[in-house]
Amino acid sequence: MKAIIVKKPGGPEQLELVEVASPQPKEKELLIRVHATAVNRTDIITREGKVGYAENPILGVEIAGTVVEVNGDSSFSVGDRVMGLVNGGGYAGFAVMPADRAMKIPDSLSFAEAAAIPEVFLTAYQTLFWLGKLQNQETVLIHAGASGVGTAAIQLAKKLCNARVIVTAGSKSKLDFCRELGADVLINYKEQSFDEEVLKATNGKGVDLILDFIGADYWEKNLASIKNEGRWVLIGILGGSEIEKVNLFNLMSKCIQLTGTLLTPRSDEYKALLTKEFAENVIPYFEQKNIVPVTDTTFPLEKVGKAHLHMEENRNIGKIILEIEG
Repeated sequence: MKAIIVKKPGGPEQLELVEVASPQPKEKELLIRVHATAVNRTDIITREGKVGYAENPILGVEIAGTVVEVNGDSSFSVGDRVMGLVNGGGYAGFAVMPADRAMKIPDSLSFAEAAAIPEVFLTAYQTLFWLGKLQNQETVLIHAGASGVGTAAIQLAKKLCNARVIVTAGSKSKLDFCRELGADVLINYKEQSFDEEVLKATNGKGVDLILDFIGADYWEKNLASIKNEGRWVLIGILGGSEIEKVNLFNLMSKCIQLTGTLLTPRSDEYKALLTKEFAENVIPYFEQKNIVPVTDTTFPLEKVGKAHLHMEENRNIGKIILEIEG
């Protein structure tokens, strides 16, 4: 089968299309013919050699495809259209997935649309509700609002909690799209100080919850933007991972709960529980088209380098998809 591996840590030029043997499903796993996968920041970090938890030499953490083999008892059958998280191996013609991590694709969605769901929507659900404890009508600040996780989080916060959603993004087109998804307050971080705008929008109180993709560069402004006893979930470090000086008393005095998280290195059991709850609570919204996957650009697998570059240049609104031909 065709697959994408990394020759050595580095840039997009290190991505190589190779022929390898198809994987074999273990007990309680599904073998899936992959029709579409998606590019994620974790793929880029793995390609650069900056993480040590990626054991599969083939990139890709989510897929959408057709079940071709079922090993053991399962609610799935050969021919089912499924989507979900995999332990690497998504950039390939075939991949294995734990059966308890698979979700049936609603009939209304294409494989490309389905591939835009697992990683970002599960991450958004986890950070908003499991970690962020978002409650009805609270206010949430979502950075990188036009990103894959951002577009998912806007919809989940609005539809499941009727939250007031404040977003940051770097262009009018991205902010306009966030408005279409339901965002209430739009902040162009290139032209406005987001902490000042957040305080204006909340009558000086700050937000209940922050989803932070940026990290170091936003530390002080996030601290100013969060209310007393607010929750702050650190989900990315696009703006750096090291802060020169941190006054911990500032966190303590506002009684802030700061939580760091990554989804990819979580245990199989954790991902299975998250998938189950998400499928029960959110898949009906996809079926009714009240929540939609957001896709930006679709590339053939052979153009994976261009797809990675597209993400690294922050040009996308929503997900970047890789389609895999038979």
